[in-house]
Amino acid sequence: MGSQNPVIIWFRHDLRISDHAALSAAAASGFPVIPVYVWDDEGEAEWGAGSAARWWLHYSLRALSLGLERLGAPLVLRRGPVVRCLMQLAEETGARVVSHTRGYDPAARCIEEELHAACAKAGIELKRFAGSALFEPEAIRTRTGEPYRVFTPFWRACQEAGAPRSPLPAPERLIGLKREPRSDALEDWKLTPTTPDWAAGLRAAWQPGEVGGAQQLVQFVDSAMASYASARDRPDMPGTSRLSPYLHFGEVSPRQCWHAAGLAAAVDPAKAKGAQSFLREIGWREFSMHLLFHYPKLATEPFRPEFAAFPWSADKTENARNLTAWQRGTTGYPIVDAGMRELWQTGWMHNRVRMIVASFLCKHLLIPWQEGARWFWDTLVDADIANNQASWQWVAGSGADAAPYFRVFNPILQGSKFDPAGVYVRSYVPEIALLPTRYIHSPWEAPSAVLEAAGVTLGKTYPRPIVDHAAGRARALAAYARLKSIDDVATGNGDNAT
Repeated sequence: MGSQNPVIIWFRHDLRISDHAALSAAAASGFPVIPVYVWDDEGEAEWGAGSAARWWLHYSLRALSLGLERLGAPLVLRRGPVVRCLMQLAEETGARVVSHTRGYDPAARCIEEELHAACAKAGIELKRFAGSALFEPEAIRTRTGEPYRVFTPFWRACQEAGAPRSPLPAPERLIGLKREPRSDALEDWKLTPTTPDWAAGLRAAWQPGEVGGAQQLVQFVDSAMASYASARDRPDMPGTSRLSPYLHFGEVSPRQCWHAAGLAAAVDPAKAKGAQSFLREIGWREFSMHLLFHYPKLATEPFRPEFAAFPWSADKTENARNLTAWQRGTTGYPIVDAGMRELWQTGWMHNRVRMIVASFLCKHLLIPWQEGARWFWDTLVDADIANNQASWQWVAGSGADAAPYFRVFNPILQGSKFDPAGVYVRSYVPEIALLPTRYIHSPWEAPSAVLEAAGVTLGKTYPRPIVDHAAGRARALAAYARLKSIDDVATGNGDNAT
């Protein structure tokens, strides 16, 4: 069998060796395996990997390549249109089987359709395996057969569906080709940033790759899971899993998370509440993935159609100025600025703070959620089209199971509640670090003598708020009320309906 019928394993967002169904099946077949990753930077268009994600991809591919080489089948790198590259590789090697993990977003599904047609034409067998979801989107439906649009019943249905299969072990060895196919050099793809300081910040915060993901999962289960239910909202504490980029790139599978949490809770009942809370967050990721599968326009258009008429701010000059201040972390609201600076420095942001900064952009500044989603897409190492867009729409009020329109996060109260001693703010906004805690989330309220003693000059060393909270909130509520009246008239529910 050694030289016959090699199997191409097309890696995508599944950059791991363990719990990889397509790889395990190919290894068990006894045929030679050709692992390949194709980077189609031009074909991905608007939703190609952002700058931070490209940095992660570089080191993730390097780690995967080393792991596969140790098993006996080096990773082949090809750049260009996916289907063309895979068909060329099959022709070069004589492969008659192409195996891959399923994708769920619109671009991934389109590529799969093209690949299916190309393989059928070439007489190549195409094997598709379940993807990075716990449950396939077709399997979780309401009693009437419709997709779920609300999270809580969706997650209940997932839990009632039973535990997903146990994670698969990594193959002990792979059979590679005697003559290795041509492969690009990873460095030639130039995925890493040209800004040295930014790259240094990312390297200091993360270890991309399957080994790093496994270590992060173990560390979370051992050290943070017991307190996760309460600590996950505290950016001043190491209370979150920090697994999101590993899940996005498939270096850790959701099944591994599910079973690790379940085992930890079974062994230590003190971790049960934290495990359930953690799995609920995995459930939101699942919900977002299912939403995008069933409603492909979620990535760019409001899930609730009436929000297409939302009266966003029309002042282009002010919007450009405010968007830049938000991106740079110079809004004058410390918890917002800390979050945006954490994002820039580390490629990641605490989830509670993500909600705060998103609410600030959409509601205080009345800037469309798409602008925030695009910035997150370029700067997050865990930028995931389903989770990113669904979460932004949730905050904006236009999404599935969205936050009530009248919920406008108060950045001062949110900071005081979830960063009570100002530890998080001081870490990322050092210019106000010497302020007393009572003023750390509202420097403009500090007496001049206190500001002077802390070395703070508002408007110079730290900006004044770019918008007054009360005024911003009132403007947001007026905009949402206007949308509601438009919707009422359109649907015949308003007082002026005819």
